[in-house]
Amino acid sequence: MSKTLAEMATDVLSTADGRAKTALSRRYAAEWAAARLAGNAPETGTANPPMHPARPNEPALLNPRDVPRRKPGTPEGRIAILHAVAHIELNAVDLHWDLLARFGHVEMPAGYYDDWVKAADEESKHFNLMADCLEAHGSHYGALPAHAGMWQAAEDTAEDLMGRLAVVPMVLEARGLDVTLGMIKIFKQAKDTQTIEALEVIYGEEVGHVAYGSKWFHFLCGRHNLDPKPVFHTLVRKYFHSTLRPPFNEEKRAEAGIPPDFYWPLTEINDA
Repeated sequence: MSKTLAEMATDVLSTADGRAKTALSRRYAAEWAAARLAGNAPETGTANPPMHPARPNEPALLNPRDVPRRKPGTPEGRIAILHAVAHIELNAVDLHWDLLARFGHVEMPAGYYDDWVKAADEESKHFNLMADCLEAHGSHYGALPAHAGMWQAAEDTAEDLMGRLAVVPMVLEARGLDVTLGMIKIFKQAKDTQTIEALEVIYGEEVGHVAYGSKWFHFLCGRHNLDPKPVFHTLVRKYFHSTLRPPFNEEKRAEAGIPPDFYWPLTEINDA
């Protein structure tokens, strides 16, 4: 393996097509894992990743308030949910590889790289599961418009690793733990076994991604002798342009290492 991990990450970020991006992501993740097991992993390295990852021409990206809303009880509404989840998962692939490409100058233990490569690999699997479900319903990723704001958190935290960990896995991905059971219920009512099984895989594995965020956020706080809870509150108020909204999946959040006193205070209006 001649490429550094940061160069691999940049390759993934520079690949536009969703299926091609996730195929490359999974290939590099497998190569990294095999090399680590053999004791000859490549250098982590540094890179200059694009500020905006390559994207296919479709879907059209709209302001969140301009994305059409469809009733979830209808076939069209369920396709819209699948499309939205596929879009979230593709963004997550890029967000995790961006962590590996953009912050190579921050010295971290080997386990940090293992965790985020594994998370990127799983997000790639999740995108493909959702793309398969869309195709089973006669649709495809790109057929509907999507949310343009998801990459904003990456831009805002491009020079702040602790801020990135606080906002992306510990806020945005944790939100997935709150809402996925409701989506599974919708597809159970529709007796859509393929989608139910796919969402259950995603639900189970996302806990680990949130946990990686919490683990490495706490690690950096310890390195700098900082109290994690007030630092988390400060960073989320700085970089997350909204308040957190209950209900919360407190059980799964706790399993991922995020106690209630981290997120409940952030439900209050931020006047900053």
